[in-house]
Amino acid sequence: MKETILLINLGTPNSPSIGKVGKYLTQFLNDKRVIDVNPILRFILVNLIIVPTRSFKSSKLYKAIWTKDGSPLLFNSIALQQKLQQQVGANYHVELAMRYQTPSIKNTLEKIREQRPQKIHILPLYPQYASSSTGSTIEEVLKHIKSWEVIPNLNIISKFYNHPKFIQALLVEANKHDINQYDHVVFSYHGLPIRHIKKGSAHYGGNTCQMGACCNSITKNNHYCYRANCFETTRQLVKALHIPEQKYTTSFQSRLTKNWLTPFSDKVIEDLAKKGAKKVLVFSPAFVADCLETIYEIGTEYDEIFKEYGGEKITLVNSLNTNDAWVNAVKEIVLN
Repeated sequence: MKETILLINLGTPNSPSIGKVGKYLTQFLNDKRVIDVNPILRFILVNLIIVPTRSFKSSKLYKAIWTKDGSPLLFNSIALQQKLQQQVGANYHVELAMRYQTPSIKNTLEKIREQRPQKIHILPLYPQYASSSTGSTIEEVLKHIKSWEVIPNLNIISKFYNHPKFIQALLVEANKHDINQYDHVVFSYHGLPIRHIKKGSAHYGGNTCQMGACCNSITKNNHYCYRANCFETTRQLVKALHIPEQKYTTSFQSRLTKNWLTPFSDKVIEDLAKKGAKKVLVFSPAFVADCLETIYEIGTEYDEIFKEYGGEKITLVNSLNTNDAWVNAVKEIVLN
């Protein structure tokens, strides 16, 4: 009897049109783990304010990264699924779902149910744990599986930010660049509201969260803290790449308000340019597939900011996408 591996990424609009982008944003932002406020307030914010005002702008951004093959996040995720299937062989089915939009978790799980696997390995493709990404994805999976007549063994991987094979795969992309040719290295992670970090801290460690030195190592109180996970990924990479302390910064991008994780990546880029940096290398280790946040936000917007304040070039380190070391890493993370 076969086992099934289910890979799940965040999702993407089905097309860059205003309508499809609006549909994606509506589903994404109505998630109670993403905007964790009173349901009535969330409904008003999302459906009456955010989606109507952001759909047009976001559509333009998606059009800027769209390719003949469609969304980079989707086609890279499909390619990862296919390469992993080749790696694991006939004893496994490898399936792909998106938390938002298509292929949906609901439809993919129905396909898996019909396969009658003896075990399902579930890997949300977010290295660092966050309630709004990993937690939401796992909750959605369990919501559908709980009604099955037979629930097979489940292997749920909720984080892999420090897995040696994940770090090795990142180093494959890093080693395509000569670190010594850059004035500074930025490790830019997706931002989160500070309240999300505080809520996670309260679950494990009471009032131990200081939004500072408490993330300098992984402990029993912070091993599910997104901020601590991010800093640990940076430490692993910095150690392997022998980057001096003063030559790198960990920062957070895609902020919506000032009450999000700091330092803000765009401000870090601006400050580096003002201080005379000419060439900066940027990693985005929270994203395993290139997407709007890497290709456009870092590759275009940050490059424009950097040049505006005197810098010459922002170089983006590619996401893992389908590099062979990453495919091997996924196999190892899931099956061992």
